[in-house]
Amino acid sequence: MSMLDKTCKEFNEVLASKAPVPGGGGAAALGGAIGMALSNMVGNLTVGKKKYAEVEDEVKELIEKGSQVIAALESLVDRDAEVFEPLSKAYGLPKDTPEQQKFKAETMEKCSIEACSVPMDIMRQAYAGIKIHQRMGQIGTMLAISDVACGVAFLKAALISGSLNVIINLNTIKNQEFVEKTRAEMNQLLEDGQKIADETLDLVLKKLTK
Repeated sequence: MSMLDKTCKEFNEVLASKAPVPGGGGAAALGGAIGMALSNMVGNLTVGKKKYAEVEDEVKELIEKGSQVIAALESLVDRDAEVFEPLSKAYGLPKDTPEQQKFKAETMEKCSIEACSVPMDIMRQAYAGIKIHQRMGQIGTMLAISDVACGVAFLKAALISGSLNVIINLNTIKNQEFVEKTRAEMNQLLEDGQKIADETLDLVLKKLTK
């Protein structure tokens, strides 16, 4: 059963339980998808209004891009659970003999690298969503402009949460080339994404407090 097939109440109940999944990654992906949906809502409220006729085509493009981000983040809710399960099992592998130690180390390395891929994808999608919010905050309807700020706050949280899930997996990986490359991209996404998100929040606040 997909995590997304659960009700909100069921999802929160299993999230709060001892169950290994969903965890921070799945929660980040779902939160990001919710944030992206808020931008699309603002876009749909903008389309068809005479006041915004000049930007209607661009708003429609933002909605389409937003829909792609939502779909990607929703898929990552389940993907995060899929990659964590083998990693959790790898932690329990025996290490009594040199052969077992070698097998466990190799399995942990492989599973940790795979587990890193999902939060990195969450960060990439969150960053793309933040960029969409940036523009929606500039041209979207004033009637729902506060929802742009709400949405970008969700995506900023997803971006930060994704980075934390990347870091915890990087700490167990021995392949330094992979670690350095992944950490560099993670830091860049985090720096740029937070900057744009904060600028968007400031923009909306200024529009609301004129």
